[in-house]
Amino acid sequence: MGKPASLQAVHIPLHRRAIDALRRAADGDVFYSFIHSPVTVAATAVTLLIILSAVLAPWIAPQDPFDMASLDLMDAHTPPSWMADGNPKYLLGTDDQGRDVLSTILYGSRISLEVGFLSVIFSMVLGVGLGIVSGYAGGWLDAVIMRIAEIQISFPAILIALLTDGILRTVIPEARAEELALTVLIFSIGISGWVQYARTVRSSTMVERNREYVQAARVIGIHPVKIMLRHILPNVMGPVLVIATIHLAVAIITEATLSFLGVGVPPTEPSLGTLIRIGNDYLFSGEWWITIFPSAALAILVLAVNLLGDWMRDALNPKLR
Repeated sequence: MGKPASLQAVHIPLHRRAIDALRRAADGDVFYSFIHSPVTVAATAVTLLIILSAVLAPWIAPQDPFDMASLDLMDAHTPPSWMADGNPKYLLGTDDQGRDVLSTILYGSRISLEVGFLSVIFSMVLGVGLGIVSGYAGGWLDAVIMRIAEIQISFPAILIALLTDGILRTVIPEARAEELALTVLIFSIGISGWVQYARTVRSSTMVERNREYVQAARVIGIHPVKIMLRHILPNVMGPVLVIATIHLAVAIITEATLSFLGVGVPPTEPSLGTLIRIGNDYLFSGEWWITIFPSAALAILVLAVNLLGDWMRDALNPKLR
């Protein structure tokens, strides 16, 4: 006996469903906007190239800059390979410790991206959670969360990150300070960026909680937590993704600033900000490559992510379609 028609319709092969989903996406306005924006396509390509290079750094980097046994101080301050005293072995030259600048950029981008992504995820989870609870519950809980958000937003994010980093470093035992430096940095940047998520999600939640599907869920006795997670959350995530993309560039810049000030990642694991700080000491002595190339890599990464975020903001805005 054959299966009922209703069951046959349900058991659609996974690959066909994936193909259908891709076709619907390709026919949508967002994809059309993407392929007809050369700047966005270029920004996406640059972003993906940098991310891929950072992920594959252990395999494609000419040198492991964290392996002190492989470094030779006699190679320190070597200029780029195309200059008079350059060495073909070091395409972009070396720094004050004899580390290949190209390799340090690849590994440094890896740390900067790791801190950026993890801090954005932390900010997003915290901000979305507080925003949806604030908007759905209302009352005194909404007032408390929003007052805290207003107090924090009145201070620059870098100041909040510096303050949080300083407090945590005094609490953590000195023996574990370097071991937990990356975690402290991620938490400090993350805690400084949750407000924008919370305010945006709260506004959307206050609109969604009065819609018919939420009222119906309340009437049939669904728990408020399930209503927030299953019904409201999927409908307020559009603006959150745009904020997260733009916030990634801000988080990377914040990490670079903290590392430049000497309160970021430890010197044994240099990010792009640490490399810029190290090179800054030698900038006026003629060894410009130590700071210029990491600075250029940071600027290109942040610019590409910002351009991608700007496109997402416009493409997902129904008023501009």
